[in-house]
Amino acid sequence: MEKQRLERQIEFILEIDRLKRINRRTYLTDTSRFENSAEHSWHIAVMAMVLAEHANQPDINMLRVIKMLLIHDLVEIDAGDTFAYDGNAREDKQEREQAAADRIFSLLPPDQADDFRELWDEFEARQTSEAGFAAALDRLQPLLHNLYTHGKSWKEHGVRKEQVVDLNHHMANGASVLWDFAAEWIEKAVSRGDLPE
Repeated sequence: MEKQRLERQIEFILEIDRLKRINRRTYLTDTSRFENSAEHSWHIAVMAMVLAEHANQPDINMLRVIKMLLIHDLVEIDAGDTFAYDGNAREDKQEREQAAADRIFSLLPPDQADDFRELWDEFEARQTSEAGFAAALDRLQPLLHNLYTHGKSWKEHGVRKEQVVDLNHHMANGASVLWDFAAEWIEKAVSRGDLPE
C-alpha cells in the first residue's frame, strides 16, 4: 500500500514537470522570451511571501495562499495557457480546465487528490480571503511584467486600458492596496503611450 502511494506521488511529480513547457504570453522583464507557467507559479508564490502584509485580511493563512499559487496553473498541462485578453479562447476555458483538473489531480492518492482539487476549486471561486489574495497576485504579476516592458505584450495584441482595468480590478477584493498601486501604474502606462485608451 505504501509503495503504491509513493508510486502515485512520483507519477504526479513527473507529470507536473510538463508545466515547464507551457509558455505564457507574458514576457520576462528583460523581454528576451516568454515566461513559462512553472516560472509564473514560482514567482507569484514568492510574491505572496513578500507582499503578505498587503492582503485585505490580516489573519490570512499564507501557507494556503502559497499552495494555491503553486498548483493553480497545473491544469495548463492539458488545457494550455489561455491568453487573458483573448475572448474567444476564454469561452471554453472553464470546461478545458475542469477536465484537466479531474485528470491531473486524480494521479495523486485520493486524500491528496481531494486536497489539491479543493485548493484549486477555492482559487477558481475566489470566495475566501486566501483565494482573493492569491487571485490578486495572479493578476498583479503579468501586469507588472507589462508595465516594466513598456506594454510589449499589450501592444502586440492590441490591448486597451479598458480591457486591462476590466480584467484586473478584482485585485481589490483580495488586496486593495495592490489594486490602488496597479491602477496608478495603468494610468502611467497610458500617459507613456504603453497602453492605448
